[in-house]
Amino acid sequence: MAAASTPAVANAPITQQSGKVPFDYSKPPTIEGFTPVTRRKDETFKEKLLRKTKENPFVPIGCLATAGALAYGLRAFHQGKTRQSQLLMRGRIFAQGFTVVAIIFGVFATALKPKQ
Repeated sequence: MAAASTPAVANAPITQQSGKVPFDYSKPPTIEGFTPVTRRKDETFKEKLLRKTKENPFVPIGCLATAGALAYGLRAFHQGKTRQSQLLMRGRIFAQGFTVVAIIFGVFATALKPKQ
């Protein structure tokens, strides 16, 4: 086997023929055609919940209707009111469907909304 003509140095920086280091690790990389957007300030859970509720108010309404129908239906089932329990469980399914449709509508509305 032939031996390497120049010894490899492990800690030497990789240089191009011009003598410059190809990447400066102290700065983020620059990508042609890409401009980074500024990051929003960190939101608290309450602020994010209020913002999302204002964007699509039907989702929280559907969630509350689903939870209410479930709780009232389980209470009616526990009391032995089978007819009322069945009606409330059907209402829960309707409320869940309403919530799913509201989520899908909100996704499409957000996608079609022009960027600022």
